[in-house]
Amino acid sequence: MLPSRYLVDFSLSSLPRRVADYVIVGTGIAGLYTALKAAPHGRVILITKGPLEESSTEYAQGGIAAAVGEEDSPALHMRDTLEAGDGLSDVPAVQVMVNEGPDCVMELVALGTEFDHVDGHLALTREGAHRAPRVLHARGDATGDEIRRALSNHVTQIPGIEILEHTFMIDVLTHDRECLGVLVRDADGKLQAVLARATVLATGGAGQLYMHTTNPLVATGDGMAAAYRAGATLRDLEFVQFHPTVLWHSASPRFLISEAVRGEGAILRNSRGERFMPRYHPLADLAPRDVVARAIVHQMREHHSQCVYLDARSLCHGSMSSRFPGITSTLRKLGYDPEKELIPVSPAAHYCMGGIRTDLWGRTGLRRLYACGEVACVGVHGANRLASNSLLEGLVFGRRIAAVLRKEPPLSPGPWDLVHRADRRPAGDPATIRRQLQQIMWECAGIVRCEEGLREALREIAALSRQLGGQLDNAYQWEVANLLQLGALVVRAALLRKESRGAHFRSDHPEKCDHHWRVHLAFRGGCAPLREPVLVEG
Repeated sequence: MLPSRYLVDFSLSSLPRRVADYVIVGTGIAGLYTALKAAPHGRVILITKGPLEESSTEYAQGGIAAAVGEEDSPALHMRDTLEAGDGLSDVPAVQVMVNEGPDCVMELVALGTEFDHVDGHLALTREGAHRAPRVLHARGDATGDEIRRALSNHVTQIPGIEILEHTFMIDVLTHDRECLGVLVRDADGKLQAVLARATVLATGGAGQLYMHTTNPLVATGDGMAAAYRAGATLRDLEFVQFHPTVLWHSASPRFLISEAVRGEGAILRNSRGERFMPRYHPLADLAPRDVVARAIVHQMREHHSQCVYLDARSLCHGSMSSRFPGITSTLRKLGYDPEKELIPVSPAAHYCMGGIRTDLWGRTGLRRLYACGEVACVGVHGANRLASNSLLEGLVFGRRIAAVLRKEPPLSPGPWDLVHRADRRPAGDPATIRRQLQQIMWECAGIVRCEEGLREALREIAALSRQLGGQLDNAYQWEVANLLQLGALVVRAALLRKESRGAHFRSDHPEKCDHHWRVHLAFRGGCAPLREPVLVEG
């Protein structure tokens, strides 16, 4: 019997099985592109826990960054990426991304992605911390959806790719630190094993850890948590990016207003109507996201307000509607006219810089297990992601993974005696536990952190984990278990890092300390959920 690390009861020998050359979990840009590139080399099973089109990629408004302009270069793109990463970006990973990125973007064009053009040339804009226009966009502010459309059209037409929608990946199956595939609950509610010579996790991030987030409901960190339970290493978890400009509106979900709006000239004002960002950074409203988010929080506290305001009125008349049709339409439906009035905004959780530690080819350290996209931590983003680098990262490292998958030998027939019996304690109310976790993370491990709050968060998360119990029978409960596990690890990492760097700000350690803390913190998995993690770096 294996150590108690799986979430459900199962016996591999009695489960129905699907077998492929490659199983890819996740249908955002990273998963779709990897599947497309892997398909010529073997049969692919592509798994998504919702419909094919549901992923964080669909919500990406701003665009995809790549040095394709005449006045730009990979070296300039690298400079901006490293500066945003605040000393923790891995230089070789950034070099790979900025140099291979333009070819990947041009391949998207060849696959039918319809980026916006001006006078016959690709339209390029700026976003925060970019010193040159290098962000490609589509349909104004629907870049992610357009890329997903183009990739999905191709993936669904390839006979060698089988797509399993509404299929929840519960755990990564392993034997002797070798990945065999994944354990899933299929669309009919039945458990089955999907076995493959190589498994790729492209499951996205964990924005649902927080009470306020731009992420869809599916972003519950399933891939990170499952890989950790399987024995993979998670790195840089303390670095969670909070997007500065998210619509503050009590009667609606948290709607992101793209940084590209500021790139086109919009500015931030406080509750008194004063422009404030020039006080905080030379790049003013286009400063790195962590700087802008903290500046907003500071202004809200100083003036006892619940939000600040985005002023897009200075944009040329009608340009807001034409450049950002989706954002403008949504705002008007909610009662705001961005061309005539200020828009209330405040920060919300947006992106996980940390994730499953990988090398430059997506390898995780567990044989046959790979990861790319937001679920992975190859080292590109460091302590703070440069705007619009996320889609590019998924492309570049997805293509690299596909290049080495073919080298994996066939999976041996076993025997594998995988039998697991889960903890049978009755489960508490997962909806209540999830809401409480999100509030704890927002208040204690959010934009501003301190030791007292982080220690209290650890105690409360441990108590919530005991309440959840071990008899987990459905996807919602599995998501909550994954969020609890990741929440505890994020808090532990934030507690260990006694400095402020990038997206991680400690009010009790407000200065950056390169001498002691220009290091990565990583936890090796392979133990039961929420057992004390093993620190392997730092």
